[in-house]
Amino acid sequence: MKIRLLEEKDNKAMATIIRDILKAHHLDIPGTAYFDPYLDHLSGYYEGKADASYWVAVDEGDKILGGVGIAPFDPDKGICELQKLYVSPEARGLGVAKALMHEALEFASAHYTYCYLETMDQLKAANALYDRLGFEKRTSPLEGSEHGTMDTWYIKQLEPSTYKK
Repeated sequence: MKIRLLEEKDNKAMATIIRDILKAHHLDIPGTAYFDPYLDHLSGYYEGKADASYWVAVDEGDKILGGVGIAPFDPDKGICELQKLYVSPEARGLGVAKALMHEALEFASAHYTYCYLETMDQLKAANALYDRLGFEKRTSPLEGSEHGTMDTWYIKQLEPSTYKK
């Protein structure tokens, strides 16, 4: 497995993984990534933002196994948002999500002080990963949140990093 930046050629595969997972969890509803207007063009979305990136995990044949993004949430307060961590069902249990999170948090640490994320309580494996990685569960979203459907929120204070973009 290799972690690399998302490329335009990866957009369709990553959008399909995200939509399939959300549909399987009955989360193909407004207020989730399923209806994100940028979902089919993720590479362009992240390329167009300062201090933002999206990574994919790929196998030896360059097949997309999953992805994760970091984007600004409240730059004035040093807060980024972890976005769209999704791993294909066939790649689960192989450490893909953990490897993606490591890459994303290293990048985030070089640009931000805190990493925030919003998710759903029913996504138990993801929430367990966030807990293991030191994210603290919040009782409410941060001010400025745009995802009213989400019911679980986490934040993590980041350690300084020497990550090179």
